[in-house]
Amino acid sequence: MVDSLKNIASDCLDFKAFCDFLQKTSGITITPSKSYLVSARIRTIMENYQLFTLANLVSEIKINKELHQDIIDAMTTNETFWFRDDYPFNYFSKVLLPQWNSVEHKDPNVRIWSAACSSGQEPYSLGMLCEEYKDRVSKIKRVEVLATDLSSHILDKAKKGSFDKLSIDRGLSTSRIQQFFTTEDKKEWIVNRSVRNYIQFKPLNLLESFDSLGQFDIIFCRNVLIYFTKETKTDILKRMHQCLKPNGLLFLGSSESLADAGSLFNMVHCNPGIVYQAK
Repeated sequence: MVDSLKNIASDCLDFKAFCDFLQKTSGITITPSKSYLVSARIRTIMENYQLFTLANLVSEIKINKELHQDIIDAMTTNETFWFRDDYPFNYFSKVLLPQWNSVEHKDPNVRIWSAACSSGQEPYSLGMLCEEYKDRVSKIKRVEVLATDLSSHILDKAKKGSFDKLSIDRGLSTSRIQQFFTTEDKKEWIVNRSVRNYIQFKPLNLLESFDSLGQFDIIFCRNVLIYFTKETKTDILKRMHQCLKPNGLLFLGSSESLADAGSLFNMVHCNPGIVYQAK
């Protein structure tokens, strides 16, 4: 069995069929040069399902929803950490929260979308900043964070708000760990209810319609568009633009661009970093 999986992309047609299916259903683009990545990530799944060739997998994945989700979970990159890149969170805390809570801001609620939220560090980081701001000013407007992801497995993990020692040490200060987490055995840290109350988790494929999501003051869509084709990126960004309130803001990853949706946004410099404001 192991030998039969060593060169999983040896049949170019089957590998292409697998990649085409993955792109069509999830938007994830895999090139032939990444065949080693495919092999490493789906080897155990193929063994569990007793699928001995990539051709078997391509046939079965089209009719087996559980297998399909297992493949999506395996092929989705879920590398993340707390307060990643700093500047989006500094801008959120120092500029946006005071702005939203000013007398001039008439909306009663602030809505935030954390797209491709992975195991939840991004939305929970935003919740912590809201709690810290509330501690300083005593009262803030209602903040709602919608956190979505394609992977049901990683989303279930995010909902639990439970993190191990390795995860908790990636980007969190000691004071924030003490303030926003509880632990009994020093092996598992649970996000406090005060932070979790800001967040609603929902499964969502970015290739699907956003019509049911409503309108947002700000969208965080960071470090996920790099896995899509330029055409798919543009389509997603255009639909996200439609989800933003007038002058709403969009944060992308530091290495990501607006593709062909640049005409829909103005750049706002955060010093450092950039946020895109909907026209």
